[in-house]
Amino acid sequence: MKNILVPIGTSETSHETLQYAIDFAVEFSSNIFVMDVFSASSKTGSLANIAEKIAKNSKERLKEVIDKIDAKNIGIKIATYNGEIIDGINQIDKKLGIDLIILAPRSNDIKEELYLGRTSGKIIKRTDIPTLLVPKGSKKKDFKKILVAFKSGILKRHRILDALNTISKKQNSTVNLLLVKTPGYTDEDLKINTALMDISSSLTLTENATTYLGVTEHFKSHEPDLLCVFRRKRGFFKKLWEKNTIPKSEFHVPIPVLVLSVNNH
Repeated sequence: MKNILVPIGTSETSHETLQYAIDFAVEFSSNIFVMDVFSASSKTGSLANIAEKIAKNSKERLKEVIDKIDAKNIGIKIATYNGEIIDGINQIDKKLGIDLIILAPRSNDIKEELYLGRTSGKIIKRTDIPTLLVPKGSKKKDFKKILVAFKSGILKRHRILDALNTISKKQNSTVNLLLVKTPGYTDEDLKINTALMDISSSLTLTENATTYLGVTEHFKSHEPDLLCVFRRKRGFFKKLWEKNTIPKSEFHVPIPVLVLSVNNH
């Protein structure tokens, strides 16, 4: 896990997410890239340098966030991008190769009723990079128990489990599987990927209306430190295909969530 990207929003607690990422990077000897995006277009005349000025202000703001944390000798690099955040992330990924994105479920949104805000939702929806959602105020601790919840054991995408494998091996985690049979499931869905079975210690089958309801039912009995889910076009975060935000009433857990993308785009 060489390169970790931390998009920094306008939240006053963004330094907490960065500190979590730093503490995480220490264990994996990773590089940290902090990123901010802005939207400006250079024009002639008095506005000729507006993009440059905004970029400078953006870098200064990122430095202020960095000054609030303990870097622990981890190399932190600053990246700013003029344009859409997804384009910026894809550009950095193409240039450097990003192994993991760490961000808060709500990086910019101030609506307390939201679990997943617009910006964070957009990142999960439109990138295939493994993403670790870290709740506000979380302190880094080992993931001794990992619960992997899914509605289909079919994993066709190459290397989808790399991030999960890396984390579980490094932290000697116990990986428990929760297969949720939702309405309309097929026998094919019940065939679990062998690589996933190889890293797991137990398998629980349950029937629920949604995968999240299955997680809710079994959350206390498993007491996971990390929840891992797969993003499919019609999977755990399927509402993201309709909108970028998710209310806490629809989904909310007090622990980090690792989102792995099953789909190629």
